[in-house]
Amino acid sequence: MIRRTPGFIASFACLLASLVFAQSFGPLDPGPARKKQKNKNMQDEEQIDYYKKWLTEDARFIIMPEEKEVFFSLTTDEERQAFIEQFWHRRDPDFRTAHNEFKEEHYRRIAYANEKYTWAKPGWLTDRGRIYIMHGPPSQLEDHAGAGTYNRPFHEGGGYTSTYPFEIWRYRYIEGMGSDIELEFVDKCMCGEFRLAKSPYEKDAFLEGNPELGPTEAELMGDSQPVDRPYFDKAQRVPGKGNYPLLQERYQDHPFVRYERYAAIQRAPQIKYRDLQEIVEVDISFEQLPMRVRDDYFRLNEEKVLVPITVEIDNRNLDFSEENGLYKANLAFYGLVTSLSRRIVNEFEDDLEIVYNASEFQEGQLKKAAYQKILLLEGKGRYRLDLVLKDKTSGKAAVIRKALVPPKFNGDALVGSSLLLSQKMEPLDEVPDGDMFTLGDVKVLPSLDGIFSKQTPVGVYLQLYNFGIEQTEQRPSLAIHYKIKRNGRVLLDMEDPKGGSIHFFSDVRVVLLQHLSVNSLPEGSYTIEVEVRDEISGQPPIHFSQPLELKRSL
Repeated sequence: MIRRTPGFIASFACLLASLVFAQSFGPLDPGPARKKQKNKNMQDEEQIDYYKKWLTEDARFIIMPEEKEVFFSLTTDEERQAFIEQFWHRRDPDFRTAHNEFKEEHYRRIAYANEKYTWAKPGWLTDRGRIYIMHGPPSQLEDHAGAGTYNRPFHEGGGYTSTYPFEIWRYRYIEGMGSDIELEFVDKCMCGEFRLAKSPYEKDAFLEGNPELGPTEAELMGDSQPVDRPYFDKAQRVPGKGNYPLLQERYQDHPFVRYERYAAIQRAPQIKYRDLQEIVEVDISFEQLPMRVRDDYFRLNEEKVLVPITVEIDNRNLDFSEENGLYKANLAFYGLVTSLSRRIVNEFEDDLEIVYNASEFQEGQLKKAAYQKILLLEGKGRYRLDLVLKDKTSGKAAVIRKALVPPKFNGDALVGSSLLLSQKMEPLDEVPDGDMFTLGDVKVLPSLDGIFSKQTPVGVYLQLYNFGIEQTEQRPSLAIHYKIKRNGRVLLDMEDPKGGSIHFFSDVRVVLLQHLSVNSLPEGSYTIEVEVRDEISGQPPIHFSQPLELKRSL
């Protein structure tokens, strides 16, 4: 329905005048620049109106005070949009489904409130609409829509009176408030405006006029007078206190309890399903089982990337059980990868068993257990990983929550994959199907803590993309420079001008393998740097680096 307000009539008159003017004199072109600026201004206003509407209407009753404070601190539309996505995500009861059930239910409640409770203002702004949106439909609804005779229950004093229209809503349980929540809405104006009542006596139509017309049981017996009723102060005629004859008062009807409930029911509901922080942030939480995690990125083709997720746990933190002379620890992994729209991209379960015999067990406790899952993801997407690890013997668990953001490998510029440092890196004669730590025909166990023994060469694994091809020999021409630095000083310098460390190449990728001997270096902290120059394209060199810690032995 369109309400023809004075503003509407004035706007319509202006529109007619402009049409007459245009027909008489022809169109007036304000110019492309002015039109473009006008369109931009309109878009900016629409954006501002959208975020303002979301805050003051859509999320008005369910946003927490601390969330509102964060929203006000945001300065760009991108930040506001990311906040809104995260706001709904935190309340999603099951992020494995394609839909956000909480968000869908919230907007259904708004629509229902507007349809059911609208009177002189939209239903979502009424008391009943607000409570319905925040807490959903009551478990039980007692409807007294028509004013008339009412037989009070004994917890209200008993006796007959006449009431305004009212409703009683009962909730079996509300998060943060408890069980058996009872609310009353009273329409004192007889106009359809049901207001949330603080006292059970607000619905009594005779209370403000002539309370003697609706006596309670105690008043009928002459043991009391209307001004003595509980929650009814003689002087101020507002809820007070007192002992009233024949009143079977319930705990929930105590004035302090009712006031507390009146305030609590209007606060934003507690978030039942709290989840990770901002989607762009990395959040690793060690609960009971400390571990390390690493995500690496390798281009597969123009659309896909390989993302190895590697987890490392110190064996000393695991519980080993002895069985027939063998010491075993059993780990269970569950992983879930979802897109920003909460679509499930990958879900997996794995078990890992670590076994030592009696002679190996003492030394084995000083080692690490490693697990890897190689994911195939769209290169243009942004994802979230939820990974749960559990020690099946002790029951200890840990949860990893982090963002997965593939880098941009496409284009003309020379780019590279993640740089892997490894103490176990070797080419394979046969490529196993789905084996952990296998990239093509190379087995690479990446180091997650960057700690290496001086007695073992440090393996370097790197892939390169978007390189030039020498036309005569049909192969890349790359100059590679490996350095190990300490406090900016180069302590190991190895040049490979002819690309001798190229293990494999194709039109799509070059795979570099190199082992660096570090037994001559003292113990301490270093940085490994790799510089690659494409001699064919003449592009500026690209650089990679990783921290390195050397110890006498592990």
